[in-house]
Amino acid sequence: MDHRIEKMEQYAKEYHIPIMESDGIEFVLDYIEKHHIKNILEIGTAIGYSAIRMCLVHENITVTTIERDQERYELALQNISEFGLENRIKVLYQDAFSVELEETYDMIFIDAAKSQYIKFFEKFEKNLKPNGVIISDNINFHGMTHTKEPILSRNVRGIVRKLNMYIDFLKENPNYNTFFYDIGDGISVSIKQVK
Repeated sequence: MDHRIEKMEQYAKEYHIPIMESDGIEFVLDYIEKHHIKNILEIGTAIGYSAIRMCLVHENITVTTIERDQERYELALQNISEFGLENRIKVLYQDAFSVELEETYDMIFIDAAKSQYIKFFEKFEKNLKPNGVIISDNINFHGMTHTKEPILSRNVRGIVRKLNMYIDFLKENPNYNTFFYDIGDGISVSIKQVK
């Protein structure tokens, strides 16, 4: 493992910055490699960890990633430049809902505000190529989306309710074939159906 990646993982742990769990990121990297994915749109950069990892799968991969938090945005730029990936990772410092993109992508990766997943999906699916895939992380939300236990925090209850709505939205969406995986914190893979 590259020490720079370990350094990022350590930093995220220390400062409680949510990055993908290791088996989750491995699953996504494997998917990218197997399906020859070349260009990716990521909603939620954080410190650039997953964008960097995805780019390192193959030298012809490019990532456009969106981050609205200034501190994380600046940190992501630093990390990206440490890997010399400035030409392949474009970080947009904006709220995702104010971003308008013309390009289309092989893959869209959603890993941002959990309560907004449906909105992110609906906003950016027009940027997905035919046969493209939308991958979402944190579908299980620490196991809470399929627990019968009462959730004490009102805020967490709200997030779990919205995530469950998102899961139903994916299951019922006739334009996509969605598969759910109990890997990392839960991952969904929605493959666009060619009409």
